Amino acid sequence: MANTAKDPLHGVTLETVLSALVAQYGWDGLAQRIDIRCFKSDPSIKSSLTFLRKTPWAREKVEALYIRSQARK
Repeated sequence: MANTAKDPLHGVTLETVLSALVAQYGWDGLAQRIDIRCFKSDPSIKSSLTFLRKTPWAREKVEALYIRSQARK
């Protein structure tokens, strides 16, 4: 249980993470911070979620950006 208390993503869905980043940075800002084509070419939450769920390295980058953005608040 101690590990879940320290995990900033515990209980946060990928959709919540992505929606928060889009709200904070917009698609253009997100594409500048993380170079992923699904953020640049006709971006949508649904298509981005599909890609991120299948691509661990991209998901890690998105989650890391979310954690950094939450630490600044």
